[in-house]
Amino acid sequence: MVCGIDEEEAIDVASLARRDRPVFGELFDWLEGEFPPMFRPFTGGHPVRIEDYIEEGGTYVLRAELPGIDPKKDVTVTVADGVLTVKAERRDETKQEHRTEFRYGAFVRTIALPAGADEDDIAATYTDGILEIRIGMREAKPEPKQIPVNTG
Repeated sequence: MVCGIDEEEAIDVASLARRDRPVFGELFDWLEGEFPPMFRPFTGGHPVRIEDYIEEGGTYVLRAELPGIDPKKDVTVTVADGVLTVKAERRDETKQEHRTEFRYGAFVRTIALPAGADEDDIAATYTDGILEIRIGMREAKPEPKQIPVNTG
């Protein structure tokens, strides 16, 4: 018994806390959320709001809110080592001095993909200000098995 929790309960708690994301994946997602301007130097630009889910058929869907951009010129989507990166840039071509509350500049978001995401099965579309990325999922990985440790 450790800290008032017996060994079986400790194993159950540990399995509940386990994630299929990199160790700091959720921390980076949180840091890239909606922050005041003083935090933006640490997050790599303006935030990109997203939603993600896995459809019943086994497709991971990520939707990013990117209104007012030209997806052919201003959006880059990359994937490497289980991390999806969405970069976009909104430009203001006006040369006159004026007040604006619109956000211009670089928008960056990195998302840790769920376990089983197939990096070779990705498609992206842009419609009505929403970038939708669909990623196929591979078969679930088998549960880890315990390997006996021999002595001598």
